[in-house]
Amino acid sequence: MSRPKPKILLEITNKKTYKTEQVLEAEAIWAVFYQDQPINLKTTSVVAQHLGPKYKKNSFSNSGHAFNLSEKLNKIFNTKDFSVYKLTTGEKLSDESKD
Repeated sequence: MSRPKPKILLEITNKKTYKTEQVLEAEAIWAVFYQDQPINLKTTSVVAQHLGPKYKKNSFSNSGHAFNLSEKLNKIFNTKDFSVYKLTTGEKLSDESKD
């Protein structure tokens, strides 16, 4: 069974690169939390220290990706403390409050 097509809210095509950007409707954002608290994920390498840390994505517009990440983290940390939260509302912030 194929996935239903998302509703396109906005679309623009760059006439030089022919790339199209689309803003799609989403039901919610799903985020992975640890012990019911929001988290960030960072990976580093002991061998390649010159590369620096890499921050990984932990919120998604598709629930399947969030559940897969939660299961993976629970497995590698041998815990059941990672869970998925469905976010449908939030506090709107202005540019002045971004710091």
